[in-house]
Amino acid sequence: FEAVQEMIETAKKEFGGLDSIINPAGILRDTMFHKMSEADWDAVIAVHLRGTYNVTRASVEYFRDREAGNYVLFTSTSGLIGNIGQANYAASKAGLIGMSKSLAQEVASRGITVNCVAPGFIETAMTDELSDAQKEKLMGAIPAGRMGSAQEIAAATLYLASVEASYVTGQTLHVNGGMAMI
Repeated sequence: FEAVQEMIETAKKEFGGLDSIINPAGILRDTMFHKMSEADWDAVIAVHLRGTYNVTRASVEYFRDREAGNYVLFTSTSGLIGNIGQANYAASKAGLIGMSKSLAQEVASRGITVNCVAPGFIETAMTDELSDAQKEKLMGAIPAGRMGSAQEIAAATLYLASVEASYVTGQTLHVNGGMAMI
């Protein structure tokens, strides 16, 4: 927590302030629930929920004083629909959605927005490790028939961090090719 507070102070000094906090941190410790260790559960919860708490808590007073700012939290389609072997990941990502909605209600009157981006399967080093059979099965679950790109996630994030989205708060922008239509 202290390291994050230092990071916020450094950013304010070196860049003259903060406009947005974008929190894409994430890890996987996938395994079937009945085999999941407490350490794997705790590691995922710590990175996704505790890490987001640390960054958000360290910056929220600054944004409240400025009466401006925005947060974009990264959740996941797994946080909406679950996924076999990802109980820890899905729980933490669903927790981020709940956190964003609560925080959005607390800070909206101060001109601060809080939203989530929920990527589906995106072409990354992580999905490159999937077998051809796994990729084929995934494609059958995605109406768009393809994985998304990092550029598509960046565009959604940029929108939520922009002044054009200043009246959008407490929302989750689903970028998943129709895999989860909420």
